[in-house]
Amino acid sequence: MSRSSTTDYEAPDIASKAADYQAETEDMMGEKMVLNMGPSHPATHGVLRLVLELDGEKINKADPDIGFLHRGDEKIAENMHYNQFVPYTDRLDYLAPLANNVAYACAVEKLMDWELPPRGQALRVLCCELARISSHMLGVGVCAMDVGAMTVFLYTFTEREKVYNLCEQLTGARFTTSYTRVGGQVRDMPPGFDAAVRKFLSECEQTIDEVGKLLDKNKIFIQRMADIGVISGKNALDWGLTGPNLRASGVPRDLRKDNPYLGYEKYDFDVVVADEGDCYARYQVRMEEMKQSIRICRQVLDTMPDGPVNIAHTKSMLPDKERVLMSMEELIQHFIVATQGIDAPEGEVYFGAENPKGELGFYIHSTGGGVPNRLKIRSPSFCNLSLCSTLLPGHMVSDIPAILGSLDFVMGECDR
Repeated sequence: MSRSSTTDYEAPDIASKAADYQAETEDMMGEKMVLNMGPSHPATHGVLRLVLELDGEKINKADPDIGFLHRGDEKIAENMHYNQFVPYTDRLDYLAPLANNVAYACAVEKLMDWELPPRGQALRVLCCELARISSHMLGVGVCAMDVGAMTVFLYTFTEREKVYNLCEQLTGARFTTSYTRVGGQVRDMPPGFDAAVRKFLSECEQTIDEVGKLLDKNKIFIQRMADIGVISGKNALDWGLTGPNLRASGVPRDLRKDNPYLGYEKYDFDVVVADEGDCYARYQVRMEEMKQSIRICRQVLDTMPDGPVNIAHTKSMLPDKERVLMSMEELIQHFIVATQGIDAPEGEVYFGAENPKGELGFYIHSTGGGVPNRLKIRSPSFCNLSLCSTLLPGHMVSDIPAILGSLDFVMGECDR
């Protein structure tokens, strides 16, 4: 019996079955994979978790997940005196604690309508620029190490240790300094500090040049960083980026120039800007900013005025210890300030400072007395990191360490 004579027999559609099999195979090969990167991955620089949707090695979707370090600093601030919150600011951007102290103290002093004496302002500028050098040294070194340049990290970390030696000489602590007070500083510069800073600045300049020789024309480093993680100026502004990340996208915004504080208008320095907006541009901006900070520090030391570093003649400041021990009036003043805090007026203020990571801002709402009614922190790393959901898709997984390292965030102020 031939098959052609069988009425209920249909020849198989080979072409259709082949097409169905090919489509099924393509669906299986194109299946997306969800990968968790962090919160303990070394390239995430802390407790950051990235939820990645991958198509092979290509990133289709990226969601930054924070909150693993959350401590509720803003609510803590609403339950303690203004000066008692200073040590908590050390733990925000814990790579630049001196700068955090200054930004917070300036916000409270704006509420109080206080102005520091000239020497106090100059000392704060010196602290902020040393903190910027320390933070950028670590940022450049870690970013370079993430893409394979281990030697650079050893150079930069050595210089950062020298900054910590200066911090210890000035404040008595290396890491969490708690040096600034509302209305001034804990103490003036110790003997020999001027010479120690000048010596460090000269050595730091040489190290920056050495790092530049290692990286600026390094073929591998350039391939890992150039044209990767490009952020346009418009996107940078739309997402609220500040600091070096914004300036590397061609936007010349620097609060030290645009909204000067602590006498920054008296110092001659340049706002470093790049137009490319990629990882390599962000590296270049930080390298040049360290040179500008060295330039500012030298001007501060050359023009350091005489006089007190703290505001005097106000009942909201602790009197000198010698007068407390000798006078009943000063003893009562000391007791009131220590137990009730600064007698702040009613009102609300916002103050933003140009920190190493960007604009660190403090909003304070006061109903009077020594405790803020509300305190909110505008942390630059939080805003800079929010761009990851838009920036990472389209890149390869291997590009993530370069992009995160170039953004130079710190989780202490993200999870504030």
